[in-house]
Amino acid sequence: MKLAILISTNDAETVFNALRLGNYAAKEGDDVGVFLVGQGVELDLIADAHFDVSGQARALLGAGARIMACGTCLNLRESPGSDLCPLSTMKDLHQLVRDSDRVVSF
Repeated sequence: MKLAILISTNDAETVFNALRLGNYAAKEGDDVGVFLVGQGVELDLIADAHFDVSGQARALLGAGARIMACGTCLNLRESPGSDLCPLSTMKDLHQLVRDSDRVVSF
């Protein structure tokens, strides 16, 4: 299955659980793509003692998943992007949604 996970929040617990789902799906053999939009592009800034968001994101990348971040949302925050939040476009989001079997939004 091709799974798209859209994250539009910077709430540590919500993002942590979204990425946990992605990691589980990847372990089950699914093709996982994550697109960060709105506050979601702040993923690499989330620091919470209870929720290792960065660890989940790095594990997901290590499992072969793609993480993309809305370029407009990054620009509004004057951020160039990062390895966890690489600059992407609406074309990338459209392609991810179009090509996925399931889309989940957090």
